[in-house]
Amino acid sequence: MGDSIFNCCYVPPHPPGEGEPTGSRRAKIMASNAASISSDKRFLIFFDFDETIVDESSDDVVVQTAPGQHLPAWLKDTYQPGRYNEYMQRVLAYLSEQGVTESDIRGSMEKIPATPGMLTLFQFLRTRPPQDFEVVLLSDSNAFFIESWLRRAGARQLFHRIFTNPATFNRDGRLVMRPFHSHDCVRCPNNLCKQVVVREYVARRMQERGRPYQRVFYVGDGANDFCPVLSLGPRDVAFPRRDFPMHRLITEIHEAMPGEFKAVTVPWSSGEDVVQRLRKLVAE
Repeated sequence: MGDSIFNCCYVPPHPPGEGEPTGSRRAKIMASNAASISSDKRFLIFFDFDETIVDESSDDVVVQTAPGQHLPAWLKDTYQPGRYNEYMQRVLAYLSEQGVTESDIRGSMEKIPATPGMLTLFQFLRTRPPQDFEVVLLSDSNAFFIESWLRRAGARQLFHRIFTNPATFNRDGRLVMRPFHSHDCVRCPNNLCKQVVVREYVARRMQERGRPYQRVFYVGDGANDFCPVLSLGPRDVAFPRRDFPMHRLITEIHEAMPGEFKAVTVPWSSGEDVVQRLRKLVAE
């Protein structure tokens, strides 16, 4: 997404779900109960993944599995603005051709460090009363990268839903990634407009719950995290990583169009900064 404040749209998508729970009847009952509990949450919190939950870009990290830890110039030259998802599909195909395995890719993801204070923030969310937080991950990375890291970190169960580009290994051992959806937002990558996902998800959950959330929170860092927070209201909170593109774009719109950006803005450098503000907000 380009660094511009003019980038909103809305086309209701049909995001892929996580699939029906498998296993024993008891597991299905537990899943059903969990779904019922989720309808009672007071707050909804969205997280980006790259450079928000983890302190690096997962796409940059996977390149380190290539021979010499870099890509050939001819491949890098195929990148086109707004079509990054297609570029990464070619990157993953190249890695497979060079003998990079599923184990290699998983191992590279598992080694990515968490952003400072992020595991403290996760622990805070885990230990809150069960009616407090519904936690959702929204990322332009892909399902395999994200699931690999979350499971290694022991954080997968924290997330009620994960919205990202689907990615699975085919019979040849190649990681095949697909676009999440299509949309009409001219400023977002062609495969994902996060505002579309946020609007659709919040609207659907409000219908299921029969009432709105008390507040919606969004924790992110990048330019494509600015588009979704434009849809937040005055009681909601945008948490941009300090001095990253999302923070700069919010600052830009505050200066250029005072009062246009509705959400409360709380910049963060550590996940502990987010914890401090959440403690105050949930006590109100």
